Amino acid sequence: MSTGTDTSVASVSTHILDTSAGRPAAGVAVHVSARPGRDADWRELGGSFTDADGRCKDLPALPEGTTHVRLDFAVEPYFVDKQAEAQQDAPANRDSGTGVFFPEVAITFAVVPGEHYHVPLLLNPFGYSVYRGS
Repeated sequence: MSTGTDTSVASVSTHILDTSAGRPAAGVAVHVSARPGRDADWRELGGSFTDADGRCKDLPALPEGTTHVRLDFAVEPYFVDKQAEAQQDAPANRDSGTGVFFPEVAITFAVVPGEHYHVPLLLNPFGYSVYRGS
């Protein structure tokens, strides 16, 4: 009896929480790359954008034989847009710099076939953390 789950490949999901605002980060581009061994070249698989809940529900599937995955989060446009909104509300607090300390976040992790990896990104303008979620 088939369960519909492919046990020969790993699967990946992610979401982003903006901890400075206490809400999901919507509209962030996330790109997925994979490789079949630590010395192999990365293969870009494609990407998606986070939705209103900060989730990417349509990340590309990983190819068979994947042992390492890299998630690249393009967070600079998100923070630039967020700063523009804040400046409209409080023009006296305008910053002369970009204020984006981490323009992108790249997370690399090892996977094994048949396992699902949910990798949330907790993000703020001057720091981030990730973990293996469920």
